[in-house]
Order: sequence, then structure tokens, then C-alpha cells
Amino acid sequence: MLKRFAFAAPFALALSSPAAMPASAQDAAPPATQDVVIETTMGDITVTLETGRAPVTAGNFLRYVDEDRFDGTVFYRAMRLDWGEQPNGLLQGGTRNDPERILDPIAHEPTSETGLTHDTGTISMARFDPGTATGDFTIMLAPLSSMDADPSSDDPSLRAGFAAFGRVVDGMDVVRAIFARPLDPEAGEGWMKGQMLTEPVEIVDIRRVAPAER
Repeated sequence: MLKRFAFAAPFALALSSPAAMPASAQDAAPPATQDVVIETTMGDITVTLETGRAPVTAGNFLRYVDEDRFDGTVFYRAMRLDWGEQPNGLLQGGTRNDPERILDPIAHEPTSETGLTHDTGTISMARFDPGTATGDFTIMLAPLSSMDADPSSDDPSLRAGFAAFGRVVDGMDVVRAIFARPLDPEAGEGWMKGQMLTEPVEIVDIRRVAPAER
């Protein structure tokens, strides 16, 4: 899935004070979101999905949730990076491309369009080529700007980046505990060899919750 880990060049944003903004902008409602709880055998992880900013990707995830397609799946991969902030890397879980569980692939929503970024706790879609994501997802253990879209790249995959669609708002301790579990040095294919958990952690259920239920 992930083939590069380059730091993006720093950039600055010009911020306007509320007084300088039109009243309509000040009164505008924030983008729509939906909270879900990922119940695992090691504890719960609460995620806020950006249904307003990434409607295709978040909507796809919620369809899997509503149809119970994630129930009984697992977190199975911990990609560990030995540079930067520690722990560093990503945790992957979901359907493992099970034909009995997956739905049709979805259109790719790049971060250059959604405005989301791959920070600590970001949830993002796993994929092969852009437009092939189905029912596998990743959670960032540290900022990974190299997964954001890079519109200046000549490489189609790097230009597209990965589709971020939410963030962990509670339960990062559970994410870190799963990520730290032993790896099987022989499991996995190609560049993913050695990144598979020796004992995957079951996702018992993923369900919608109201913010007050966090």
C-alpha cells in the first residue's frame, strides 16, 4: 500500500481574524461528522468521521458499519517506522479483501480536495491504486505527511495520496497497544513481510454513536 515516506515541505497559512470575515462565514455550520466506536477485544476506539469533507470515503465506511461488514474482522498489520516521533507508522485493519465482505471500490477523495491531513490518529483508506479502496483502513500512529496528496508529483499514486476521512478522538492508547503487539517475521508478502501481527486483534463491532456517548 504505502511506498514512500518523504517529509513534505513546510508551508504557512494566512489566517483572518473573525472580525475580518463575512458574517455568513462566521455563522456557517462546521462540516458534518459522524462518530463511530470500534469495539475490539483490547478496548474501544472512538473515531469522528468527516462525512461533510470526505463524503464518499466516510459514506463507504459507514455502509460497512451499517451492514455489519466489519464485525469479526481484525487489526492485522503494524507498519513500524524507525524515524521521527515514536511510535511511528500505521495500524491496518478491516476486511482483508474478503470477497464475502467487500463492496465495490470507491472513487478516490484526495486530501488536496478534502483539506484533511495524515496526522496522529487520522483514519485513512488502504488501497492499491487510486480508486481501488474497499473495506480496509489504517490509523496513523504519528503524522505521515507523505501519505497526503502531492499534486506536483509526476507519479500518479503519489499525486493521489491516500484518502483520509476522520480521526481518533478517544482510545489512542488502545491503538498504540495493538500496534505494539508482536509481529511475525515471516508473514506478509513483498515489502509488507514482517509487518503482520502474530495474533491479530478482533474487531468485535463498529457502530454509530452520538457525540454525547463518547
